[in-house]
Amino acid sequence: MMKSIRWQAYHEQAKKLIQIAIPILLAQIAQNSMGLVDTIMAGRVSAADMAAISVGASIWFPLVLFGQGLLLALPPTISYFNGSGKRSQIAHQVRQGLWIVLGSCIPLGLIIYHSDIVIQAMNMDAHLAEITQDYLHAMLFGLPAYLLMINFRCLNDGIAKTKPAMIITVIGLLLNIPLNYIFIYGKFGVPAFGAVGCGIATAIVNWAMCIMMIAYSHSAQNQRDLKVFEQIIEKPNAATLKKLLRLGFPIALALWAEVALFALTSLFLSPLGTEVVASHQIALNTSSFIFMFPMSLAMAATILVGQRLGEGSPQQAKTLSYVAFAVGLNIAIITAFITIFFREEIALLFVNDPQVIDLAMSLLIIAALYQFSDTVQVVASGVLRGYKDTKAILYITLFCYWGLGMTVGYSLAMTDLIVPHLGAKGFWIGFITALTAAAILLLYRMRQIQSRPDQELLDLLEKIK
Repeated sequence: MMKSIRWQAYHEQAKKLIQIAIPILLAQIAQNSMGLVDTIMAGRVSAADMAAISVGASIWFPLVLFGQGLLLALPPTISYFNGSGKRSQIAHQVRQGLWIVLGSCIPLGLIIYHSDIVIQAMNMDAHLAEITQDYLHAMLFGLPAYLLMINFRCLNDGIAKTKPAMIITVIGLLLNIPLNYIFIYGKFGVPAFGAVGCGIATAIVNWAMCIMMIAYSHSAQNQRDLKVFEQIIEKPNAATLKKLLRLGFPIALALWAEVALFALTSLFLSPLGTEVVASHQIALNTSSFIFMFPMSLAMAATILVGQRLGEGSPQQAKTLSYVAFAVGLNIAIITAFITIFFREEIALLFVNDPQVIDLAMSLLIIAALYQFSDTVQVVASGVLRGYKDTKAILYITLFCYWGLGMTVGYSLAMTDLIVPHLGAKGFWIGFITALTAAAILLLYRMRQIQSRPDQELLDLLEKIK
């Protein structure tokens, strides 16, 4: 009887987790598809236009992800207040988030505006450099809108309303295609801007999604009691901003460190030839797509763990964290199976070169193993965010990715110190090493927190709310 009740409780938790995770997943797919659409449509103009988007994205994405990371302090904070019945305090967090948006837009905007310094240091073709710089300048107009949208998306995610972001992002994708058509190719009397047209279209889409997200938050019945819009402008509150940044800065830095690791790996491999780089990119694109599944679960776990803790139920938060691992690992078994048994078909989606396909197939086998460690570490990170323990994530990420993963990966890939250099395989072995170590350490940290007496844990969370 007890086992039946326990199984039913696990089933209910898993159902709730998946209900929240699926809209997050679909929103991520739609968001990533915008970049794919940009690349395909710009590629029809010229190789230089397609390359400009690739180079521009490598500068844009880590910077914007850092700004987004700062705002990711909001979902666990809001979910805690939502669960504890203190919804009246949510509006204050959202309004203070606006100051984080403003404060991050200024330095990030200046870096993007002066990206020519970075572009010139890369010694690329002058024509490509000019297109890339103009593309980034066009994208810059959408930066405030994107971060404002994230601020209000965090509000909705924090109260477990993840469907609005999904719907709005899908609309954004559908809007992006005709706008690209107009601005890239020059239709309806508009000049043909090429890759720069992608930047213009993306900026417009960001503003459209921002307006839709704010409009939804303003009109939604489930948010009327929050009174977020009763006082739009609120003075900066040093205490609240300090708490939010204390949570958000480690998240932002950890996200940046992760993205920078993969970007630097691609640069290290570039002297080994286009076949090696292409095969590495195929494996990386495949694993990045699959990563959206555990990442969505992790974001859902952050929301629900925060709610359970706000409700004063540490045991339910603990149960939910293990349900998230169970769901994530079951998905990893399926995706790993698909990656291994359909690795040739996956490679053929990208290229027709037999040498690249053979190299990519060998990397995809390693990428399949990588998915298990990746699932555990990202779900553990999501759970720890729910507990507002973000510094541990930062320290573990920096040590495992840069101290361990890069050292092992570079040694195996580019040197003969351990074995004759393995090329791209060496870096992928380094990735698995880093992720496995991170998974073990993050799990250990999670168990440390969950082993505390319930009241002690609740008292600690009350202090840092």
